[in-house]
This record gives sequence, C-alpha cells and structure tokens, in this order.
Amino acid sequence: MMPENQRHPTGQEQSPALIQNSGQGKFEEIIIYNELRKQLKHVSLALFKELIRRFAWRKIDWRKLFLAGAVMSIAGIILPTFLLAYHRNSRSESPNGTMHFSKNLTEARLDKSQLVTSAPFVSLNSSIEAKESARVLRMRQNRRKTIDVLKVVHPPPRRSVPRHLQRYLQSLSSHEALLYAKREIEHAPLVGNVGNDSYLYAPVFRNISIFKRSYELMEMILKVYIYRDGKKPIFHQPRLNGIYASEGWFMKLMEANREFVTKEPERAHLFYLPYSSRQLELALYVRNSHNLRPLSKFLRDYVNMIASKYPFWNRTHGSDHFLVACHDWGPFITTEHVELKDNAIKALCNADLKENFVAGKDVSLPETAIRIASKPLRNIGGGIRVSQRPILPFFAGKMHGRVRPKLLKHWLNKDADMRIYGPLSRRVSKSMSYVRHMKSSKYCICPMGYEVNSPRIVEAIYYECVPVIIADNFVLPLSEVLEWNAFSVTVAEIDIPKLKEILLAIPLKRYLQMLMNVKMVQKHFLWNPNPMRYDLFHMILHSIWYNRLNQIQIPQS
Repeated sequence: MMPENQRHPTGQEQSPALIQNSGQGKFEEIIIYNELRKQLKHVSLALFKELIRRFAWRKIDWRKLFLAGAVMSIAGIILPTFLLAYHRNSRSESPNGTMHFSKNLTEARLDKSQLVTSAPFVSLNSSIEAKESARVLRMRQNRRKTIDVLKVVHPPPRRSVPRHLQRYLQSLSSHEALLYAKREIEHAPLVGNVGNDSYLYAPVFRNISIFKRSYELMEMILKVYIYRDGKKPIFHQPRLNGIYASEGWFMKLMEANREFVTKEPERAHLFYLPYSSRQLELALYVRNSHNLRPLSKFLRDYVNMIASKYPFWNRTHGSDHFLVACHDWGPFITTEHVELKDNAIKALCNADLKENFVAGKDVSLPETAIRIASKPLRNIGGGIRVSQRPILPFFAGKMHGRVRPKLLKHWLNKDADMRIYGPLSRRVSKSMSYVRHMKSSKYCICPMGYEVNSPRIVEAIYYECVPVIIADNFVLPLSEVLEWNAFSVTVAEIDIPKLKEILLAIPLKRYLQMLMNVKMVQKHFLWNPNPMRYDLFHMILHSIWYNRLNQIQIPQS
C-alpha cells in the first residue's frame, strides 16, 4: 500500500515518478516567477530613468505619469499569472512532465543551487524557511556582537517616597532639608549586596550603605537652580567631544533635566554656574600668550554680576554654588575672585592638591575623551579573556609633562613584556589599533600629562583594562564614594623604574578581582544620552551634593 501522502484525492495511488514530476513542476514555477519579477524590475528601472531624463527641466504631465505607472503595475500582476497558467497547461499535456520552455534556465538554476536530483520533492515553504532561518541567524549574530561590546543593565527604579515624608520635606527650608539629609546619612542602615542592591557592587564603594542612603536622599530632596545669565558660546553651549567633553555632557544633561532642576531659586539647595572652560579658552585666550588673566577676570566679573543681581550668592558667600570645568586651566581661572576660589564647589578634572583643589569640598571630575558626540558609548567593553591577553602593561601617547619622558626612558624598547610607546606609529597600529591594544592588555598605564589628570583612566575602565595611575598629588575621580584600590593600581612617580616588578608582584587572584571590579564599576562612568540612575551624570551630581553636605554643621542639641 502507498502512504496516504502519495494518494491522489480520488483515492487512486500515484506513482513516485508522477510525484517527482509534480514537485519539479512546482519548483520550476517558482524559478520562472522569480525570473519574470527580475525582468520586470529591470524594465521598470529603465523606464523610470528615462522618465527622469525626459522630465528634467520640463513641466511634468502627472496624469500621463500616473497612467504609465498603473499600466506597469497591472502588467506586473497579470503577465506572470498568464505565463504560469500557460506553463501548467503545457506541463499537464506532457505525460512525462518535461518542460517545453526555459529548460536551460531551470537546469542552470538547479546546478547553481546544488540540489540533489534524486530528491523526490522540493517544497516552496522549506526554501523560504531556509532563507528566513539564515536571515534570523545573521540578525542574532549581529545582535550578539553588539551585546558583547556593551551589556547595558538597567538599574532598579527609584523607591517611592511615602506621602507623609513628601509633605514633611516640602515643609522644610533648603537649609533644614540639608540638615535632615546629613543626619539621615550619619545613621544610614547597613545594606548588603543582595536583592535590588545587587546593581550596586559593594567592593567598588568605600561604604555602600552611606552611598546608597545619600543617593536616595539626593533623589528625594535635591533641587538645582541654573542661572540663565550669560551669553553663548561661553555659557549654555556645551562641547560634547574631545578630551574636555565631561563638562559639556554634564551641562547638556543638567540643563535638560526635569528631576533635579527647579525654576524657583528660593527652593534650590545648589546653584549651577553653566559656563564651559573650553569655550572660555577658545573665546578669550590669545594663542601662545601664556596669559590667563583675561579668562579669570571674565569669570570674576560674571560672579560679581550674579552676586549683585540675585541675593543667593551673598547669602552663603558662594558655598552652595558650583561649577564644572574639565580644562587644565580650570583651577587657575577662578583665582581672581576669592569667594569663588575658596568657597564655591569646583568639579575639576585637574584635581591637584597643590593647585587650588580642596579635598572634601571640591569634586574630582572624571576626564572622558569622547571621539564622536553622537556615539558616546562607542567601543566600550569587549575586553578579551585574561588567558588571551598577551600584553602585561600598555601605554602610547604624546611626550608632555614630567612623567611620560621618564616612563619612556626606562621602558621604551627595554622589555618585550612592557609595551611602552610614544605616539603609536602607523606600523604598530596597522597590526593592532590603540583600542585593541588596551583591550588586549592586563594593565593600562595612565601617566599624567601637563597636569595630573588623564583621560586614559576612564578609557582603561571603558576597555576593561586595569588602570595603573602615575600622578602624585592627584585626587582620584569620585573618590568621595569609590574605592579606587579595588579596581586600579597607583604607582608613585619615583617608582617608575620598578614598574614591572610592582605589576608582577600582584597575585593572579588579586588581579582577577580587580578586573572584575573594573567591569562592575564601568556603568558608573558612562555618559548615557538618556541618563540612568547611578551613571556618570548622576555620580558627578551626587558627589557635588555629598560635598555640600560635608560643609553643613549639625548644631549641638
């Protein structure tokens, strides 16, 4: 007996040859149909080009154009239908199922697709499914590549605030609210690295309990007033790329924020001076003059204008005002105004204890080098497995400042394990790019440049390489809350000759823990175009808030 799937609807058994011919006939119809579609496509394109050529610089008769389009559409539908019907009829008249036309084309297609001639049946659905499967596989592979580069893990949502607590906080003055926050932080409950708190990885924080409570209170209480005074480009015009991009990204996201920004200065706990130190340099500095006084005088006059126009500066002598400046000259251009220099909170990339930076009041701003403003997260992540990292430490860069020449003097071409270069040559970068070098290294050397700060510190975190920081007197970024010893190595400038010895002395277990911590702290250094909790924008704002609370004295009861 023949299987049911080989029986004719009338109940009569069909021969295998007839089934094979039927299958081939269906496949041939597909090939003819596809070939006709291609031919019609070529004709349509040729007609469209001719239309463009003829109608160029002339008035177009749209009625004729629409009529021609309708004719082409109808032809594209009806012609294949008639041809396929003719093909079916001609095939049904042939007892052995031989094709009367397009035979050579069909054979060529069969050879090209490498079909097995002995196969009794070729299904249209199976061929479509194969194409779809290949397309889906490619999409999954591309998606997997993207995910491998940067796995974005969203933080838990904000904790809802009880109504009675909201009413109580709204009833407080700005100073009373700060006192309340400071008392709450001093009695912060202990938290572990479990549940919703697992997003915050305890080993990378100095005190996870204090940070978590302080951050929650910032979300509940903090309001920032942004002065609208000041003209572009120095004010309100952020630069989002280059090595000074941190100040620009903070300005952009702060001015667009609706959660913390208030239009009522009486309710504000902090006041933002929205200027760009980079734009100030471009607008006022005379090249090669080495004279910064015009810049510092401009800033002095701006603060004096703010103080005379509004009552808020004089109320605290500037201690509740803050600025964000990533240029190396950030500390120096505040010196003409005493209260701005001594009282205001300065978030600076150049966080040098010997250069007008006060730890506990000022904030060390992470320096981030953004190459493409529209893609601030480009190339982040993707560090290769430790066992496949052939380089012990890596550095490449220009020779300026006091540290880098010493580094090259001791290690350039002295040891095959120590990949220490000046500017990366084309010959070297052809075989391995700068970014690939960092992702392939166990440690990334981050020496200071002209000043103590360097964008390589954050780059190393981005590319999952343990940073080795060489910069005496440098206050590390966000050190109010982050435990840098957990995910970096600090080497004194005097110990540069012993650099390899220091790195080899670190046990493998300790190195693996540091590398894990680098990956876990990475999310706190990201400029997300749409800010998320605990990202770099919020971490900088929190450090400013936290240092403002440090200045508040709780009265003795």
